[in-house]
Amino acid sequence: MRIAYILFVVALLIFPWGCEKERDTTFLITQNKVGKLEKGSLARDVELIFASDSVAKDTTTLNFANKAQRIKILEKGGQLLLTLTPSSDSIPIIENVRIEDPRFLTERGVGIQSTFKDIKEKHKIKKIITSMNNILVLLKDSDAYFTISKEELPSSLRYASSVNIEAVQIPDKAKIKYMMIGWD
Repeated sequence: MRIAYILFVVALLIFPWGCEKERDTTFLITQNKVGKLEKGSLARDVELIFASDSVAKDTTTLNFANKAQRIKILEKGGQLLLTLTPSSDSIPIIENVRIEDPRFLTERGVGIQSTFKDIKEKHKIKKIITSMNNILVLLKDSDAYFTISKEELPSSLRYASSVNIEAVQIPDKAKIKYMMIGWD
């Protein structure tokens, strides 16, 4: 009887480690996936990939060679999830993904509601590109990149388009304007 009791207690202690919860990847951004969408996915397969969601194609360009320039993915309730841009190849693949929903996060927990501090603490910055109204933050460890408005910068940096901005000059609290994934 005592041996059976000991085996029962040992089984109870081991059981929680044997059962691993399956991770929900619906809103996870990895190196090769954005939720259900995989790197290399064909534009023609988007309706199959997002069968439980709504797919809206840009109707102004649909008539031109029957190719959509932008494809919007919406939840059934109308919440915009993603905006996809296919390549211009003869068999178009999804080339760029704009993250529209704050539930989408990188494996390290960065999303569109994050700040520059979150980006630099959780990812390695490859390069910062300055444009007229924004700065782009490119990552070393991901195909994701972020746009931050120059309005988030100190006034001395906002209006100079030729100044190369470095990470130390960007305030920690600077908000993300856009989050994109660029697959090439």
